[in-house]
Amino acid sequence: MSGLPESLTDFGPAAFAAVVVAVYLVAGEPVAGHVLHRRFEGRLRTDPGARRSFYGRLLILEWGLALLALVVWLSAPGVDAGAVGLAWPRSWPGPLTLLLVGLVLVFVVASTRALRGGALVEAGPPAPAPAARRPPGQGRHAEPPGSATLALLPRTAEERRLFTVVGLTAGICEEWLYRGFFLAVVAAVAGDLPTWLLVLVAAVAFGLAHAYQGRAGIVLTGVLGGVMAALYLGTGSLLLPVLLHAAIDLRFLLVPTSVLPAARPAW
Repeated sequence: MSGLPESLTDFGPAAFAAVVVAVYLVAGEPVAGHVLHRRFEGRLRTDPGARRSFYGRLLILEWGLALLALVVWLSAPGVDAGAVGLAWPRSWPGPLTLLLVGLVLVFVVASTRALRGGALVEAGPPAPAPAARRPPGQGRHAEPPGSATLALLPRTAEERRLFTVVGLTAGICEEWLYRGFFLAVVAAVAGDLPTWLLVLVAAVAFGLAHAYQGRAGIVLTGVLGGVMAALYLGTGSLLLPVLLHAAIDLRFLLVPTSVLPAARPAW
């Protein structure tokens, strides 16, 4: 995509701050997400308000990071709005990107149908084994596939309203942070990178940010992050990635509360 910064000097006095924020997104966010999620899981066993509190902390963290990146960008005299995706789409994405977007939409529809049927719950945490018969190495923090996502899903009407705000926030803030701002910094530091490499970098960074979901979660979110990056670079705008990202997260609202357990088991 033309318009990305060509040199770190484009950020002017904000260059150092831009690099620090970008490094945090790759190296710091996975650690912060892991710690935040583990604390949430610990509280979830005893505190009925843990999920609402966790949603609130997510909103503070994501909007705080987004505003910090916004301030850094506003302090960069040589980086205009189009260089960070804050513009209307300038072109349609190419056939390959459109194909990938189509596959993501198919994934959204198919996974929503599966979730409504209770597939996530079936793949979630089974009943805990007695401590004496627990396999070696399966301690308090061992997590079955799907349990991290299952724990996040809202149960009550109040939680569902707050989760709606979280889903919209993720679409806006994460696209701004990991596609608009992050790729601008990467392009400025590394110079003229090919589009496929920018997509790969964005995919890896976004996958690592979801490390708390385990290896399967890293791969899935990494692939989705790569698709969003390709869509952004293909159109020159964050608009379509934001809408698609929000739709992916908000599909969990279509999961009936009746198929979700009231609380996680206490291990």
